[in-house]
Amino acid sequence: MKFDSLNLDPSLLKGIAEMGYQKCTPVQEQGLPESLLGRDICIQAQTGTGKTGVFLITIIQRLIEMGPTKDEGNAIRALILVPTRELAVQVETQAIALCKHLPFKTVSMYGGVGYDKQQKDLLKNPEIAVATPGRLIDFIKSRTVDVSRTSILVVDEADRMFDMGFMPDVRWIVKKSPEIGKKQAMILSATLDARIRRLAGQFMKDAVEVEVEPDQITVDKVKQLLFHIGREDKMRLLLTLIEKEQMEKLLIFTNMKRTAEDVSRRLNSNGHIAEALTGDVAQQKRLRLVEKFKENKINILVATDVAARGLHVDGITHVINFDLPSEAASYVHRIGRTARAGAEGIAYTLACEDLVEHLEGIEKYIEQKIEIGHVDFELVDDKLGNYRAKTPGRRGGFGGKSEGGYHGAPRGRSSSAGGGRKTPQREYGTAKEGGAKKPFQRKHPEGGRKSEHIPEKSAVKKGMNQEERLAYYKKKYGESFSQGSK
Repeated sequence: MKFDSLNLDPSLLKGIAEMGYQKCTPVQEQGLPESLLGRDICIQAQTGTGKTGVFLITIIQRLIEMGPTKDEGNAIRALILVPTRELAVQVETQAIALCKHLPFKTVSMYGGVGYDKQQKDLLKNPEIAVATPGRLIDFIKSRTVDVSRTSILVVDEADRMFDMGFMPDVRWIVKKSPEIGKKQAMILSATLDARIRRLAGQFMKDAVEVEVEPDQITVDKVKQLLFHIGREDKMRLLLTLIEKEQMEKLLIFTNMKRTAEDVSRRLNSNGHIAEALTGDVAQQKRLRLVEKFKENKINILVATDVAARGLHVDGITHVINFDLPSEAASYVHRIGRTARAGAEGIAYTLACEDLVEHLEGIEKYIEQKIEIGHVDFELVDDKLGNYRAKTPGRRGGFGGKSEGGYHGAPRGRSSSAGGGRKTPQREYGTAKEGGAKKPFQRKHPEGGRKSEHIPEKSAVKKGMNQEERLAYYKKKYGESFSQGSK
């Protein structure tokens, strides 16, 4: 389906075309005909499927149809709630591009930066606002923003709102908005589970449900290759892959902040331009790094899962999992960074003896075997010498911090992703930036969560060749371990 078949305003169509879009993605093809009628709608879709286009195109077209209104001061006509600052910035950027030939103004509100600029932007009476819950509540309480006359309310990435502890704030904001039936409501989530449906029942009327296959959309678009490699050779293999392949824009994932920083440092020492993106990076610097990555001023970004959540950059040609993630959903999220909006991409995964136990769960989750790549080429030397990943210590931890796992943070600390408000207290701690809230479990040696067991000390010996290593893995994990792709 093409956008010009949806009876959209010509000025809006011009903005869509100038962004390079002509055909609807599957989620847009299913969602837009319903949402453009003003119906409440729940959409299940992953990032990179075009779901942002559904609510932005709907908002802009319906504002056009509603026509100009009397000066309503600080009233927001269309409100989009998002879980993170990065997502707020990216949605704002897309809204501005779509409204290029229209008079509508957009503002974003999020924590981690000062109030002054956002307050000045609000004085321009924007029609569209994109906000994290915490910062928006601050503005509502100070009477800088009025949502009582909002015509369209969107809750984006609702599942992450729950996981990050923001849903009480979302419900508070919803109660300040017009009642059911007097506004159009849209919920977008990676899953439409019982939590999301209960939320929909609280502020939606006869909502239409649109479900797009959550995982295979991205997985099927990505060429995946898995390398079994000893931990001491991972850096050399990474350098070799970068030199062998034409990687125009590369995103590398690690499980820990320290690993991301170390990999970035080693890449730069070996002649590559790379930056590390972790939860410790200040917001202003983070925005600059992402912008430089988008503009190809740097072509390698090394990131942790938490820092990369909400990172939507078109044109990423390759993803490399330097560390195999402990959670299968994280694997899909990672490789999906190179399969946005129907594009194809390549994902390499380096599975060392410390983390290979997670492979079985990942392959079960994506319902396919990942093809095994054989290291039948000479590895490039690391100019900084042999790479030695941190190994488990006496307390079961590595030398660096994981991002996204439970670390017993003090209760009541602010969530940096949501604008500085205190998150709801629970018996097992507080929400961290992008981290899912889950009951306390024993720490996995890599710093993340592993509910079942802490892996035994590896029996893989230094110097094993590829065949010996695969034979060991096959013996330990079963006959089907090294069969490759289906």
